[in-house]
Amino acid sequence: MKDKVLIKAARVVCPGSGVDAEMDVLLEGEIIKDIKANIEVSQDMTTINASGFILTPGFIDLHCHLREPGFEYKETVASGSNAAAKGGFTTICAMPNTNPVMDNASSIQSLLDKAEGQPARVLPIGSATKNSDGKELTEMAEMVEAGAIGFSDDGNPIASDLLMRHALEYSSVLAVPIIDHCEVPGLFTNGQINEGWVASRLGLQGIPAAAEEQMVNRNIGLAKLTGGWVHLAHISTKESVESIRQAKKAGVKITAEATPHHLTLTEEAVLHGPGSGGMFEPLTEDAYDTMAKVNPPLRTNVDVEALIDGLSDGTIDIIATDHAPHAATEKLCPMQEASFGISNLETALASALSLVHNKKLSLNRMIESITSSPALILESSSLKIGRLSKGFSADLTLFDLNTDWLVNADQFVSKGKNSPLHGQKLKGKVIATIYKGQIVYSELNEDLVSV
Repeated sequence: MKDKVLIKAARVVCPGSGVDAEMDVLLEGEIIKDIKANIEVSQDMTTINASGFILTPGFIDLHCHLREPGFEYKETVASGSNAAAKGGFTTICAMPNTNPVMDNASSIQSLLDKAEGQPARVLPIGSATKNSDGKELTEMAEMVEAGAIGFSDDGNPIASDLLMRHALEYSSVLAVPIIDHCEVPGLFTNGQINEGWVASRLGLQGIPAAAEEQMVNRNIGLAKLTGGWVHLAHISTKESVESIRQAKKAGVKITAEATPHHLTLTEEAVLHGPGSGGMFEPLTEDAYDTMAKVNPPLRTNVDVEALIDGLSDGTIDIIATDHAPHAATEKLCPMQEASFGISNLETALASALSLVHNKKLSLNRMIESITSSPALILESSSLKIGRLSKGFSADLTLFDLNTDWLVNADQFVSKGKNSPLHGQKLKGKVIATIYKGQIVYSELNEDLVSV
């Protein structure tokens, strides 16, 4: 492909620069060279006819699991990066729950080395405590210098109040967030799905909403006390949303995310299958769907609506995937033995677009939540991403708003095929992903590309 790429006649939607109009975008090397109503074609350009498609900044995922090192049978940096590209993501942030845990500067550098040459930018999130065991803080300053963009013991909360306080105090100096998995361990023990009628119907131990809500409120209090920056991962309950809303009004330094599955699915997904969703309907063979087992669990419709409202009004800052790939054997087993998590880098866009198609969220806000809003959280990295503006990185995503497609998890690029959406029809599909000026994923028809 030529050094210059001209994308013609796309509907450019860039909330970060306030643009929603048909425009041309010229890329030269790894940067955006120009963006305006009409750019003249020349022979030294690769030209893409993007008429009828939406062009946005490359998507940014602040929360995913790449599993390497230690769990390469689930995912690798390479397979996860390729899944990201297929899903329209050009920047992904990798959680530290690897083996060994990513809890020092050398492990941060190792991930960055493995990410070189991949079709997406991989940014490391360091462990907040050594071995993520919640007992002793890591050398955060050294990891930030090596490239860490935040800290988390994801999969585990930082349960100690004192340790969380100290972590937030460090974050206020380092200008990076402490990303917490909000969960009171004592309220979670042996929990499988949301505590409610579905858990009772299936005879499963439930996880109460209070397990999340108590930890959310504790983190808000400590952020207020320290002035540190807390980022709340995968929020799932109505009361959590309201607590965050009030904390932001009070000036607490707090950001929050919701996942595509918590925004679009309820606890009834565990029942699975048509005719099995009623409280008193006989269960079918599709009940106990481990593909819908995730932590925090899928909640009620009331919670889902509150999450959507929170995302719409900015209480929840971003959509993050919490992409959690697993081997088939870790899901094709009894519910109590199944791993938590959903593989969703490749379905995230269409899931989020369902909110747009159902008129629950504006297209602009949806795009903002996966482009310019996460870019603001990554501002300390000095990366010029999340906007289609001159001089910014040539990271772009082209998608068709209205294409229907059938989810076939067996065809995922990710090693993780664990999706509760398998067999479902979704609307909205990535057509091409461009990272640093190179087309790294494409479903463009040949007649739309001139080389």
